[in-house]
Order: sequence, then structure tokens, then C-alpha cells
Amino acid sequence: MSNGIVLSQSIRSSLLTLQNTAEMQTKVQERLATGKKVNSALDNPTNFFTAASLNRRGNDLSSLLDAMSNGIKTLEAANTGMTSITKVVETMRAYVRQARQDKSFKGVSYTQDAAAITGSGTVKNLTFSGGAVGTTPVNVALNSAATAATLTGTGGFAAAGSTLGGAPAAITVQAAGLNGGTAVSIGTLALGDTAAVAAGKINTALDAATGGDGGITATVVGGQVVLTGASGNNVTLGGDSATLDTLGFLAANRASTDGIASVAQTVDQLVTSINGNVSLADKIRASNDGGKLRIENLSTENLSVVGATALAVNGGTGGGNTTAVGGNEVRKSLIAQFNELRRQLDKIAGDSGFNGVNLLKADKLKVIFNESGTSLLEIQAKDASGNIRGISTDANSLDIGAADATEFSDDDALDARLDKLSNSLTVVQTQASSFGSSLATVQIRQEFTKMIINTLQTGADNLTLADTNEEGANLLALNTRQQLSQTALSLASQASQAVLRLFG
Repeated sequence: MSNGIVLSQSIRSSLLTLQNTAEMQTKVQERLATGKKVNSALDNPTNFFTAASLNRRGNDLSSLLDAMSNGIKTLEAANTGMTSITKVVETMRAYVRQARQDKSFKGVSYTQDAAAITGSGTVKNLTFSGGAVGTTPVNVALNSAATAATLTGTGGFAAAGSTLGGAPAAITVQAAGLNGGTAVSIGTLALGDTAAVAAGKINTALDAATGGDGGITATVVGGQVVLTGASGNNVTLGGDSATLDTLGFLAANRASTDGIASVAQTVDQLVTSINGNVSLADKIRASNDGGKLRIENLSTENLSVVGATALAVNGGTGGGNTTAVGGNEVRKSLIAQFNELRRQLDKIAGDSGFNGVNLLKADKLKVIFNESGTSLLEIQAKDASGNIRGISTDANSLDIGAADATEFSDDDALDARLDKLSNSLTVVQTQASSFGSSLATVQIRQEFTKMIINTLQTGADNLTLADTNEEGANLLALNTRQQLSQTALSLASQASQAVLRLFG
């Protein structure tokens, strides 16, 4: 319903201009206040919804950055653990090399108690146990138990008559320079053999011996067989006393009245016997130490020697005839250090997690790179065949077993340990490289995601943000327009004011 007020065309036009200008000022002021030229779908539907979609994707990607950051820290923790484990394995390998090179084995030099190991038909031994030998004793004879008569130096054993009497019997001859010290059989001397025949049999056997006759000769003197040895050389005629008596060899010319005597091995013979014993190989080393028998313990544990006092070997038994040769203290100390590093390796692996995920314990790390979850990376420790396994000293991982005295006493075993540690180091380095590659991938995707978010946000802003300079200029123009509209309205109302003056 009309209010009855009639406005002129010019006034109405000026009022409409003022209203439009006010609306435009409000819009420009809103743009300046918010910084956006599109604040709702009414401003520009296409730009508004496009910008909203871009911002929504940017926000989704931003939420993934935290997960990527956690993934990077998890990988960094694993990489730090692998670096430390590499140093541990390298140090363990250095300890094994040091043990392999160390030769500070302990030894004891013994004289021979000749009186105790000769003159008897009983075999007397040096008995080794403990150390690398183990609990089962290993015996090495100090003498031979062959029944024999012995004459020192030149001289000989003589048969009593021109012919031998008695039943056929085997006779042996033994001397240090003859056949390596091993007794030589001269065949059978029988009843009716003349002295010449007996001497011939003896010489034939001696000449056929390995390395010659050792300077021993059988001759016939006054119808008797005489054995003559080199000066200073012990010559042994083997056979029990009854046989020697029956065959007519004079007891008066023997070293003992009954003709039974044990033969002591020389120091060199003992060295050969000990070093040639397969049960003692690489466990004990024997040598001639200026005429003394030196025993070295090639072990980290004490070696027990039965049959020797503190200074001399005598073949005796009992507490007074048991000595100990100490073990290699350097190698023994390295065993403890090696095993402590082994324990620390597992502890380092167990402490290399982040936020509840430990890649060194075969945990799986899943890092998502896009908002739909279709782009992701799964990280887990695996062997060359793709089998899942953590990093530890276990046999199915680094395969680093505990060191013991037996291993560190054996150079071959240490060489084998070095080979295994090299393989372990390869496993560590390969896994570390795999983690490093995964870390680089996640870092690259993190930077990529940041740039994509920036691109999305910039694109959205380009669609909605206002140009403040432009909007400021628009506001200034609108203010000017408003002033001009007000002036126009004032001019338009002057005609009405003239009519009012007619009634004044």
C-alpha cells in the first residue's frame, strides 16, 4: 500500500545509487576484512567449491605428514642402531684377530730324571689333561718297556761259546743312531748257529735298517759274538734274560744282572712323540729347550701334567708328580670381552625402537603417502630370500655364537670365526643399506607432500583471495561515489525546497 509520499525521479535515482554504493562498500569491506574475494558460494560457486576441494585435499595430506615424520624417526632410530651394531661387530672381529695373532702361550721346561725312567721294565708316561686336551687323559711314553740289556759306549754283548745253545728266539738290537731309535729285528738265532753265523745275521739286519747300521757292528772275538757301538752310544740287545742266558750271551757283560731294562726316550724323541700325537695336535707344543723338555700349553685354560715334578719328568704319579701349565691370559681376557660385546649387540637392537615400533626386532612400519591410501611403503627387516627376521646374534640372523676357551685356543677355529663375523658384517651392512634406502624414500615423499600441499593451498588461494590493493582502490572509489550520490540527492531535493519557500 502506498504511503502517499511522492518522490521525484531524480531523488529516487539518487537514493538507489546510494543504496547500491552502500552494498558494494559492504562487499568490499568484507573482502578487505577476510582477505578473500570469494567468501561463499554466492560470490563465485565454481571458485568456491573448487577451492574447498583443493583445501580439503591439502588438509588430508597435512595429516599424513605427522605419520611420515614418525616413520622417518623410526627409520632414523633403526639406522642409529645399525650403525652402532656395525661398530660392535667390527670390534668383535678386531678382538678375534688380536687373539689369533697373540702367541703368549705359557710353558714349562723340564729336565729328565733318567734314574726314574730307566732300569725298569715298566712303561712310564707323561699324562696330559685339561686345557684344550680336555678331560680324557692322553699318555706319552717316557721309555720303552722292551726287556733288554744295555751297554754304554764301546764294548759289546758276547755269546758264551762258539755255537749258540737253546731254542730258536727273536733277538732285537736298538740304539739312538739306528733306524730312528726303533728296535731292529735280527731274525732268529737258533741252536747250532755258530758265532760267525750269528754275527752275520746281526750285521745283515743292521745294514738293512733304515738310515744304516748306526755304527753298530757284530764281530767274532775268541769264538764269541761281540756287539760294538759308537762311542757314547747306548746299544741295547733285546730279549728277556732267560732267552739271552739260554743262547749263551754272558750276563756279566750286561748292564743289569737280569738283563731287563727300560729304555729312556731322548728329549728329541719325546718332542717327536708329543708333537706327532694326533690327540695333542694344536693343543700342546713340545720343543728342546737346551736339553730340557719344554711343554707349551696352546690353550686359555690350565693344562695338567702328570708324571713330572715342578722341574723334572719322572713318570711318577700322585700329587707330588702333577704340575700345571697356565693358560694364555690374553686370549682368555678376549673371550670375556667378546661375549660382553655380544650381549650388548642384542641390547642395542632391543633399544632401537621409536614410538613402539622397532625395525630391528622385525616390527613392520607402514607409511601412507596419499589421502586415499593407495600409495604407501611397508618396511620390515628381511633376509636375502625375503624371509622376515630381526637383527640379533641368533643363528638365523647374524649367527654370532658365544666364544669359549676351546675356540680361542684353536687358530683354525678363530679363522673360521673371522669368516663368520665377516658374513655377519655383510648382513648388517646390507640391512642398514635397505633401511637407508627406505629412509631416503620417505624423506623424498615428505618433501613432495609438502610441495603438493603448498601447490594445493596456493591454487585455492588464487581462486578465493582478494587483491587488497585492488579492493582498497575500489573502496576509495565507492566512498567517492557515495559522496557524489549524496551531493546529487541534495541537488535533486532543492526543487522541493523551492516549493516550500512559496508557503513561507
